[in-house]
Amino acid sequence: MTVLIDHPAWPAHNTVWSHLVSDTSLDELHEFAERNALPPRSFDVDHYDVPESRYDSLVAAGAVPVSNRELVTRLRASGLRVTARQRRGR
Repeated sequence: MTVLIDHPAWPAHNTVWSHLVSDTSLDELHEFAERNALPPRSFDVDHYDVPESRYDSLVAAGAVPVSNRELVTRLRASGLRVTARQRRGR
């Protein structure tokens, strides 16, 4: 059971963002997010969007830093990845 975070690289709203995911379950992801006071609105179907200002504190709390490529690979392998096509169908 691992919560993963990629390096902040996604620009929006005057900052850059990371993605926080679980490679095991959404329950694990939501529990980690709640323990670390991430707002529920930052959840986007299969991940949390995390501003750069929270990156270091989330890593200190146990999120494992990985590359974006590894994050996506492990999210897909977990079966939790929601594709763009699936997002459009929601």
